[in-house]
Order: sequence, then C-alpha cells, then structure tokens
Amino acid sequence: QVQLVESGGGLVQAGGSLRLSCAASGRSFGGNAMAWFRQAPGKEREFVATISWSGGNTRYTDSVKGRFTISRDNAKNTVYLQMNSLKPEDTAIYHCAAADRLYGVVTDMAYTYWGQGTQVTVSS
Repeated sequence: QVQLVESGGGLVQAGGSLRLSCAASGRSFGGNAMAWFRQAPGKEREFVATISWSGGNTRYTDSVKGRFTISRDNAKNTVYLQMNSLKPEDTAIYHCAAADRLYGVVTDMAYTYWGQGTQVTVSS
C-alpha cells in the first residue's frame, strides 16, 4: 500500500520557521517528481513547490520564492519543505504529492499520489 505521510506542521508566529516532511512508503519514489500543495479555508488547492526526481530542478510559486526550500532524500524516500519568514497568509493544510514523471509541474492533475496533509497556522 502506497502512502505519503506529512509531518512537521503546527502553530508558529509570523516570521518563524517550520520544516515539513513527507515520508513515502509502499514503493520507492526515487524516480518521481514530488511537490507540495496547500489549501487554505475557503480557497482552492494551490501549488507551492516541486522538485525533480534527482533534486536537481526545483520550482516555486512566486509568493514563497526566497522563503521556502524544497528538498529530498531519496535514500530515505522523503521530501522536505523548509519554510522561513512565515506569514499569516501561509496558513493552510499542506499536502505532499508524487507524480509519475521525472520533472514536476504546477498542475495538481499531474500528481497521482497524495498525502492527507499537515496543518500550518501562522499567527500575526
């Protein structure tokens, strides 16, 4: 059974940092692009960041550039999202996802596997 399990969310003050982890099990995702998406209350799910199968290529939505960093450890079958300088507008449930392709894209329809999500709340 393939699973993606996120962790690391929580409550943090504006300007603070969190590191999200997404641990995969059931199969290796070393040959798959991975991504983080988020969904705030009353809003549609939006793309945050993606990383290629090797980690050599990354892409971010404009609102998190310079503040968030996506990375991966294929030996651990885990992808991370380091979030710095957090803002209240970053409050959302963060989901990781895996695609059956080498390089990630921004559309959620390209991703086959999804985690349940972890809540990130940033207070002002």
